[in-house]
Amino acid sequence: MEQANKVRTQDPLHGITLKDIVTQLEEQYGWQELGRLINIKCFSNDPSLSSSLKFLRKTPWARQKVEALYLRK
Repeated sequence: MEQANKVRTQDPLHGITLKDIVTQLEEQYGWQELGRLINIKCFSNDPSLSSSLKFLRKTPWARQKVEALYLRK
């Protein structure tokens, strides 16, 4: 059990929701720049928080790109 807790706490995204990640990135970069940095339609074509979350929750490769950008900031 100790090892499972250790692995979980080493995850830099532990406790951070996808909604928090997208909200912070949008506040920092804006939708237009997010669409340029990560070329996905949910950021460049009529973007909104809800449509972005819906897409990212069902598209693992796109979510990975968003999480990677969040960790770089």
